[in-house]
Amino acid sequence: MNPRLDRLQPYPFERLRALFADLRQPEGLEPIALSIGEPRHALPGFVEPALRDAVQGYNHYPTTRGEPALRETIAAWLQRRFDLDTVKPERQVLPVSGTREALFAIAQAVVAEKPGARVLMPNPFYQIYEGAALLAGAEPAFYDLAPENGYLPDFSTIDVATWDAVQLVYICNPGNPAGACMSEAAMQDLIRLAERHDFVIAADECYSEIYHPEATPPAGLLGAAARMGNTGFERCIVFHSLSKRSNLPGLRSGFVAGDAELLDRFALYRTYHGCTLPPPTQAVSRVAWADEAHVAHNRALYAEKFAAVVPRLQAILDVTTPAAGFYLWPRVPDGDDEAFARRLYAEAGVTVLPGRYLSRSDPTSGHNPGAGHVRMALVAEPAACVEAAERITGLYESITY
Repeated sequence: MNPRLDRLQPYPFERLRALFADLRQPEGLEPIALSIGEPRHALPGFVEPALRDAVQGYNHYPTTRGEPALRETIAAWLQRRFDLDTVKPERQVLPVSGTREALFAIAQAVVAEKPGARVLMPNPFYQIYEGAALLAGAEPAFYDLAPENGYLPDFSTIDVATWDAVQLVYICNPGNPAGACMSEAAMQDLIRLAERHDFVIAADECYSEIYHPEATPPAGLLGAAARMGNTGFERCIVFHSLSKRSNLPGLRSGFVAGDAELLDRFALYRTYHGCTLPPPTQAVSRVAWADEAHVAHNRALYAEKFAAVVPRLQAILDVTTPAAGFYLWPRVPDGDDEAFARRLYAEAGVTVLPGRYLSRSDPTSGHNPGAGHVRMALVAEPAACVEAAERITGLYESITY
């Protein structure tokens, strides 16, 4: 067996199951799960007819690069959304079977295995980044997302030796779990670092379309590159998904876009890897990327839930509405995120994820930037989210900070 598999840590939800193993949820209360970021809004109306019309596509193998019509639709969406002059669908867009597998696979294609190779990633983070680094033969390196910096990266804390060892940098923008949004200027500073130290930037932008309906849309890495003169997006690749944007997590459809030479090499890797999109999936995806009405409706539902839930929770928690995404990232009473999660599960029937499960502790200081927080995913229907907030405040209404 590959010995690197032994370095993979348990997934957060495995740790959550172990945390609750000796507990039972209260009888008479419908369980409410705020722990997993699985969108549960209704399917867009175009999904079923698009699948019916394309069902004959199951009769043949899909190509690695996907159908031209899908790549063209994605390129047009990128141009509209991020104010780009040109995105070349034939070489700068690659459909993928959900960004989870692509975020993992990109490290296997980009990282040149050699002593001291590093992959830099946020902390807290999406655990796929860490596993991708380890199985590519690199060491994970972390930059903390701290409240004193608005949960945004501070790349000035990274020393030159680390930058010189880094081959790949993951950013998540908007961030998971805090929902903070990097500015275009901050991304341009990172691109300059990539040019100076010769590394690739992988921007996980899967939450970019979930923001307040009246707010400015979050910036993107390709727009940042183009507006600093990097119109070929050298060293820059972005990952987008229909899971969050279109409430289609089971479709397993997304795309990677950016640097054409990088995507050529990634396409070669994927020819062997074998993750291609079935033609009916591509047909639904094409309709989804061309339609914005259902996305606006999705945003409005999340805004409704934040408006109803956050004021209730603020009575007992240190919590604010995020700039984007569908998570809350509150600090908890007494700072013990595991104890807080256990009490909610056992006494209120509400499941949340301890923040320490999304982070790694500093080996020297022991500091874990996720500890003392919990992640709450407002993915259920509005009434269930409000009910969860009321149960939580009912338990902790006497807490003050």
